[in-house]
Amino acid sequence: MRRFMLLAALLCLTGSVALAQDAVKTDPKHYKVEFENSEVRVLRIHYGPHEKSVMHHHPDSVVTMLTDSHVRFTMPDGTSVEQTMKAGESKFTPAGNHLPENLGDAPMEGILVELKHSAPTPKPPAK
Repeated sequence: MRRFMLLAALLCLTGSVALAQDAVKTDPKHYKVEFENSEVRVLRIHYGPHEKSVMHHHPDSVVTMLTDSHVRFTMPDGTSVEQTMKAGESKFTPAGNHLPENLGDAPMEGILVELKHSAPTPKPPAK
């Protein structure tokens, strides 16, 4: 029984470390809250040339880049994806954990609107 309890405690600790956290809390150098209410949170993103973040989480979001960008996103499993976006371009990003790195020689800025999903609106009963 004692061995089982130690194993369970170890799994709980490892699981909590594996979960990425809120970008604003783990990386305030690159993420700043501009606005927040019960529906959305708006973040300003700023990375200097070749700056890298730490692993963190975002809910479903929409990002609009204020500058051209070339970014590498490393996922928790070690895989990575590179993306380029032009200033003014917007895209939806599904919830997930990642570690971004600005691959460009210039600063990168964007606005990230994180969506706070509420319970779906109930449909009226069929007549």
